[in-house]
This record gives sequence, C-alpha cells and structure tokens, in this order.
Amino acid sequence: MNLKIIAFISSILLVSCTGRNQTLQTSQNSNAMKIDTLKQYGYNLNFLGKHVDVIELKNGNSSVAIVPAWQGRVMTSTAMGPDGFSFGWINRDLIASGRSQPHIMPFGGEERLWLGPEGGQFSIYFKKGDDFVYDNWQTPAFLDTLPFATTSVNETSASFTHYAETENYSGTPLKFQIDRKVTLLTEEEFTKETGIDLKGLNYVAYLSDNKLTNKGDREWLKETGMLSIWMLGMFIPSPEVTVVIPFRQGDEKDLGIIVNDSYFGKISPDRLKIRGSNIYFRADGKSRGKIGLSPERATGTMGSYDFENKILTLLICKLPEGKTDYVNSAWQIQDDPYSGDALNSYNDGPLEDGSQMGPFYELETSSPAAALKPGESITHSQITIHLTGDEKLLDMAAMKILGVSLEEIRKAF
Repeated sequence: MNLKIIAFISSILLVSCTGRNQTLQTSQNSNAMKIDTLKQYGYNLNFLGKHVDVIELKNGNSSVAIVPAWQGRVMTSTAMGPDGFSFGWINRDLIASGRSQPHIMPFGGEERLWLGPEGGQFSIYFKKGDDFVYDNWQTPAFLDTLPFATTSVNETSASFTHYAETENYSGTPLKFQIDRKVTLLTEEEFTKETGIDLKGLNYVAYLSDNKLTNKGDREWLKETGMLSIWMLGMFIPSPEVTVVIPFRQGDEKDLGIIVNDSYFGKISPDRLKIRGSNIYFRADGKSRGKIGLSPERATGTMGSYDFENKILTLLICKLPEGKTDYVNSAWQIQDDPYSGDALNSYNDGPLEDGSQMGPFYELETSSPAAALKPGESITHSQITIHLTGDEKLLDMAAMKILGVSLEEIRKAF
C-alpha cells in the first residue's frame, strides 16, 4: 500500500497551505540554489515509497517522511516542498538492494529512536559473557528491523507504539513499551518555542515525544541496569558544515571535562575547537570521530550550519534539571556505568579498509537513565529544526539559539 497514507493526507490538506510559506517559496525559487536531484525531498519521498510504506506529514511547504516499519523514524524532511532540499541522510543503496545484513540495518533517517546503553555490563547490544568486539555487537531487532504499530495519523502528527522484551549483559530481564509521537509545528508554535521570527525564512520543525514504560514486575535499579532513550539524527554533510554546541562554563573540578572526544580516538585540532562558550566540530563526512557533552556541561541545545547550501539546523532538547545519571555506552566493563553523555555529535568517515557507510553526520540526544518502578514511564522530547533563506535572518536565528553569528562559525576553522 505504498504511499496510500500520503495520498490520504494530501487529499485533506488545509486551504491555508497556500498562504505565506507558498508565496515565500515562489519568490525565492528563482534565486534558490540548484539542488542535486538525489538531494530533493520529492525524489527521496518517491524513492522510499517504492520500497516501504511512508507516512508524510505536511504543513504548507514543511513536510516530513516517516516510516513505521523502521520504528516510526523520520527519514527526511523539507522546508520548501517537493523541490526543496531533503535534509535527512538515506542509505539508498541498502534500501534498494532489499538485502539483509548482520549487526545492523543502517537505513538512515534524520531522527531515529534507540535505547542505551550500547556497551558495558548493562548493554542490550551484547550477550552475557561476550567480548565487546564488533563481531559480537548486534542491534536489537525492536530498534532495527521490527515495525512499530501506527496508533494514530492526521495531517500534522503520527503516533507509534511497540512492546519488547530483552535481557541485558548482566542477565537482567527487561520488559517495556515504547510510545512515540511526531508532530509538525505550526509557525505560531515554532515562534513560541524558539522566539525566532520566521518572516523571510523557510522552515520545517517537528517535535518528537518518546516514552519508555517499564512493563515488567521488577524495578529498574542502578545495580542491575537501567535503560535510556537515545535519539540519533543523520544529516547530509558538505565540505562546509560545522556543528556548534553551546556548553556551560565552569571549573573542571566541578563540571568535568568540556568535551569527550575519546570515542574513536582523539580528534585533531583542525576538526574540533573550543571558543568562548561553544564547541565547534567539522561535519564534512571525511573523518570518523565522535564527541560528547556530559549532563553537567550540556545546555540541551545544539546545531549546525552548512555554508555551501545555506542550511541552519537546530536541535532543542530540554534536559531535566538535577539529573546526572546517564548511561555509559563504552564497549567495556565500566567503573562508572552512569557517567555517560547527554549530547553527542558524530562525523562519518572512511574506515581502515577504506569503506564507508555514508557520508553523513549526526546530532544525538539522550535521556537520563530510567529508574522506573513497574508501570512507571520516562519521556524524552526534542525539536528538530531546519531553516533556509536570507543569510542575515539565518544569522539572527543562530545568534538567538546558539549564541554565535554565522561569521563566528565560519571563522572557527
């Protein structure tokens, strides 16, 4: 029934969709950048529809494409209709091949739901007693190949649910339910959340609410292992993309290190810089590396700017105050399994054998470790935003959310 849901939603779109945004697109299309067909939203929407059922949410020229079969993940979005830039990275080769592969099915997607921890004594990606090596690593099917059930759909929101059971590395049984809702924000809602005036800008912004409920008869404890909600967004890199992450200033004795860059080896100074209250990280898809911020340092806000395509991407996640126990996903038995990061960014690059999955880059957020009694829940919400248009207006938006100008971002490297 490929694209049937899309057709249904398209048939009930409000007449108001022909308002301000459509006028803005028409006026800007004449001077807009020339977009590679593979990077056009309409092309990618049609491609996905040939291989899997897709739900498309629309509000004027803002659209997101969601795949229920892949855990209700947002595969891509656009701020300028079918001919606009497609913001999410999609693994077209794998999807088109129809083949299965071990460890993970990396379909891509600009907002997907995982659970932590990935490594350590409470991992749900390694079996009890296995060495923490890639050959033993396996993404759980409920985060990889099993579909989520669609519980509701309208023109601007969709909800999904899934029940799962697993066992962590220490042998603790876990039963839980995941509920997920994706909602396109109206212009009014967007401005209320961000304070940004959208006049002169194209935008797409969506809120995802992700709830994890303990469905077992045991309380989740630090001693036996707790889960966390882990959101990962995969985006298209260019030679001129820089990730910007504001951080809380303060003494390392009180707040710890500013940035953790030990995930895949130390990152060179030409790719990672700290200036003022911001961390700058190259996201060109040419060198594999990952950084993280602790809950003590993270503000809950991060973003990127693509100078080549003039795209400002923002991610806003309101981290709960006073919560400092975040799961540690390091692939080893850990001295402190709750010393993990709250925010992460990953830049893809070639492996030692020269192969590469992407290129792409990621912006990631995590919830605190979920200390849940039977029947209790934790919810982790975030807003993903893409803005295009007049660079002077984009500069103002960057200043508002990230606290730095586009010129400051440009000078970082």
